[in-house]
Amino acid sequence: MREILLEASVALGIVLLFLLMSALYRRLKWAILVPTLTCSALVIALLMGTRTSYETFMRGGQWLQYCLGPAVVALAYPMYKQLDALLKEWKAVLAGAIVGIAAGMISGIWFALWLGYPRELLISLLPKSITTPVAMEISASLGGNAPITSAFVMIAGITGVVLGPIIFQCCGITSDIGRGIGFGAASHALGTSKAAEFGPVVVSTSTVALTLSAVCGSVLAPVVVWLML
Repeated sequence: MREILLEASVALGIVLLFLLMSALYRRLKWAILVPTLTCSALVIALLMGTRTSYETFMRGGQWLQYCLGPAVVALAYPMYKQLDALLKEWKAVLAGAIVGIAAGMISGIWFALWLGYPRELLISLLPKSITTPVAMEISASLGGNAPITSAFVMIAGITGVVLGPIIFQCCGITSDIGRGIGFGAASHALGTSKAAEFGPVVVSTSTVALTLSAVCGSVLAPVVVWLML
């Protein structure tokens, strides 16, 4: 009974913290206050401050982790609502997603090789722009470290959420399709959540790009490892 209460308390605490940080973000609209970043930082600080182990935290955290799959599937709804617009631009969406995931993988590996990262870390970095469940499977199957991959995925997502709008503005990217591809191909589900702020076409395109990136990344990752490592 005590364990059940502990697990429920952790899960409820995370949800309440996320709702609080979401309200703060909506009020101030500061990119640095994106809920995923602030919640992660506060949870890490809390765990370190109370000396709570990761295993203890995940007793409740796993409940929310189980929701990750259904949450991604739910993104199909806005995609369905904008299906006509997406079909009209299917070539741009497909090409953008393929180029985006390939560029993300190759540039990340080149930079990591330049820094002298070991092979395991290189492979763990490779699928950073793919949604977490798929990225962890790719990493583990190729000899990487799945938990480290999840950290890289989080970093890529938060970076895209914070810097994405700035990059769009600097590069003059005003197209809804272009923004959606950028968010989905570079920052997966976190980028897609940010895309919702730009309108239904952007979030729908981001959902498609996220899905295509996962599929294409699963095929490209072994090829990139074979050619570059």
